[in-house]
Amino acid sequence: MSLVTEKKRQLVLYSIPLAGWLLFALQHELHWKPLNILLIAVLFLCISEAVHHAEVIAHRIGQPFGSMVLALAVTSIEVSLIVALMLAGGPEASALARDTVFAAVMIILNLMVGLSILVGGIKHNEQSFVLQGANAALIILVAISVFSFILPNYTQTVVGPYYSNKQLVFVAIVTLILYGSFIFVQNIKHRSHFLTEFEMGEVVENRPSAKATATSTLLLFVCLGAVVVLAESLAPSLEEFIQAIGAPHSLAGVIIACVVLLPEGLTAFKAAKQNQLQKSLNLSLGSAVASIGLTIPIVSLLAVFSGLQLTLGINAESSLLFVLSLFTIILSLSTGKTTILHGIVLLVIFMVYLFMLIFP
Repeated sequence: MSLVTEKKRQLVLYSIPLAGWLLFALQHELHWKPLNILLIAVLFLCISEAVHHAEVIAHRIGQPFGSMVLALAVTSIEVSLIVALMLAGGPEASALARDTVFAAVMIILNLMVGLSILVGGIKHNEQSFVLQGANAALIILVAISVFSFILPNYTQTVVGPYYSNKQLVFVAIVTLILYGSFIFVQNIKHRSHFLTEFEMGEVVENRPSAKATATSTLLLFVCLGAVVVLAESLAPSLEEFIQAIGAPHSLAGVIIACVVLLPEGLTAFKAAKQNQLQKSLNLSLGSAVASIGLTIPIVSLLAVFSGLQLTLGINAESSLLFVLSLFTIILSLSTGKTTILHGIVLLVIFMVYLFMLIFP
């Protein structure tokens, strides 16, 4: 009986992402508005399944590799989506990469980390993490953020917020060097800086089999792909809603970024709730570094070879909130311990960012 139940459960796991892709195809053919309700339901089911498969992989390979899997998977899907939309949108999509990545990073730094710290602090009072690991991620994040979002406003070869082609290639190269250095330090040279003493001494029992891990890896990408295409299908209806309420067009990018980042956010939230703040920070900060460190170089090289002008610099208002976010999270993670106060401040910054986006 239990074997039959397990087979039924696996059938459900396999059918959910396939249903997502099927609905995506039907929506493009039918353009039926009431179908959006079913799209939203399947979207969140795909997100839930993505979290499940990421946890299976993490249990098999251990930390910090496990925390890196979902971050890289989501980032690769994010890059693919941006590149496809840039190629289809032409010159009008020049700011797409900047808007998407900037929204993703603000969501990660303030909403994901803030909510994880707040929930973890409420349940466990005070949570600890390895300071060196957080500092390593923040050092890389500050550097590549300034190169990507701030410096383009002050270059002289081309009037900002743009880089010249030579500058784009150079920034893409140094960004990839910094990201590669972070991955090397996180997983090889100083792996202990990203693990708590409990995780270092933990013996992994009942690990999933190699076959189960391979299946979950495949299904993880299928689920994440379904999340992206379903979010893309819902984008026109979302834009109509945003126009109806009089909000700026950029709000659509923030909402879609929230949906795409939900698998990572749910995993980070669950880890913090289980008093595994180190795992939560590995996932959140690693996602922010990957989002900039992979997306910006790829779209920069694409812009150079395709002749598209890539808008990278953010305006003064966004720069101020971004610097505030970086400064606040550096202070919040400067002692190796967190309380609910740190989470509250980060969440308030996100609310201000969202409010100023809607009412500039």
